[in-house]
Amino acid sequence: MLRVWTVVACVGFAFVGSAAAGELSLSAAIDTIQTEDIKRHVDVLADDSFEGREAGSRGGRAAGNYLQELFAKYGLKPAGDGGTYFQLFHGGSRNILGILPGEEGADKGDLIVVGAHYDHVGYGNRANSFGPFGYVHNGADDNASGTSALLEVVQALSEMKVKPRRSILFVLWDGEEKGLLGSKYWVEHPTVAWNRVRMYINLDMVGRLRPQGVEVYGTRTLPGLRQVIARANAKSDLKLDFRWEMTDNSDHYTFFSRSIPTLMFHTGLHDEYHRPQDDAHLINHAGIESVARLTAQTAWDAANRDFYPAFRTRCRLESESERQRFEVPRSVNRSRLGIRWNPDRSEDATSLEISAVTTGSPADKAGIKAGDKLIQFAGLPFSTVDRFLAQVQAAPVEVEIEVERDGEEAPLKLPVQLNLNPAPIGIAWTDDPAEPGSVMLTSVTPGSVAAMAGLRPLDRVYEVNGQTFETSMQFKDLITSFADPSVLLIDRQGHLKQIELPLEAIRPLLATSSEATEEAPAE
Repeated sequence: MLRVWTVVACVGFAFVGSAAAGELSLSAAIDTIQTEDIKRHVDVLADDSFEGREAGSRGGRAAGNYLQELFAKYGLKPAGDGGTYFQLFHGGSRNILGILPGEEGADKGDLIVVGAHYDHVGYGNRANSFGPFGYVHNGADDNASGTSALLEVVQALSEMKVKPRRSILFVLWDGEEKGLLGSKYWVEHPTVAWNRVRMYINLDMVGRLRPQGVEVYGTRTLPGLRQVIARANAKSDLKLDFRWEMTDNSDHYTFFSRSIPTLMFHTGLHDEYHRPQDDAHLINHAGIESVARLTAQTAWDAANRDFYPAFRTRCRLESESERQRFEVPRSVNRSRLGIRWNPDRSEDATSLEISAVTTGSPADKAGIKAGDKLIQFAGLPFSTVDRFLAQVQAAPVEVEIEVERDGEEAPLKLPVQLNLNPAPIGIAWTDDPAEPGSVMLTSVTPGSVAAMAGLRPLDRVYEVNGQTFETSMQFKDLITSFADPSVLLIDRQGHLKQIELPLEAIRPLLATSSEATEEAPAE
């Protein structure tokens, strides 16, 4: 016991804020979230001296004392029982609660709740560990990682020079490993008015960031929440894996089950889960920093949004299997002309040597032959294969092709009637009922302007030339106006990207093809 208190005292003294409270802008505050600070928190919480932080144990109580001292240090207002940071339950377990007051003060207005559980499984037993038993289970990832991330979010936002519109309640739950006991107890015995809660954000096991990225749960509980998260992730290189299922494996489910919009960040399970080997040396501290920064931005945005729509009840029926059926790229086979060429002999900037013509194709019917050199298409001189392909997709049905042919003194001008209607951009899309104000691309036509620009199926589009839209038809109006330039803001696995469509390749064809565009929502 002496060792526990020694560690708490020394580390508590080591944490010094990077600036006095109330001095920083949001971006500067988020920049105070640093890997070395996270490492110190994780190293303390995952030390053997806390004996695995089992709820109600001496190690759990010592960890709680350490954490409530930091809540006080960072200036949170106590939000537990009797003016303290603690809420006692089940004899010896304790939730730790503190409020960052909003514009109306800590006791009024809506609340955003940000939480993580700080308990683990002590020395382990057959009910809570995969073994071996009888050894300290330090739970560095589960959940010293989420607790450390939350502490950094608290410190960062408490140093803001302005208050959030809504108050933010920060909670460290006890008893999660025994069945979400702490969060369940709090929603049944809330220490603030329950009807003030508008959203819950959960951090659980965020210490093992790997290339597959961060799993994000709950974006479908509130319309448009995925876009909010993607925009909060704009300055990060985090890849986000948006999951549809919601299971009762952490404290987020306590709020979800009561129809509170809910988010959870998670970096995935691993072989050390609920084993003594889940130790601090395996933690990806830089990954926790990235997740903590995303959480701070998300919490701040949530606390300052104009209004909260109702909980989206349809999310209760959605699952990963439904997501897999919805997020399916559609293949596109759009052969409009029917020619092939030797790619090794297509570097000539003035012509394209045709190696084969598909029988019965528009090119065949027009009299184009293998060996012809295409020098003009629809009145446009050949320059590159990419531009030519985009022009074929964008051209009207009736065009003229000019070719050079061995034995002919002058180029031949051949009228061609192309297959299919033009698709100047080369995309199809669908709506997502959980994400108003966006469309998801279902297909990108090979060789089209969209393909040239690097668009991919499953990209989510949020803006066209800086303009947002509410419906799929509004998006169609924007995308088929063919503004110069045409820049799309897209979300690809949680990364925001600006992609400019190279419309100069097809600009001369747009006046004749735009009325017959195939750009349309997917059926």
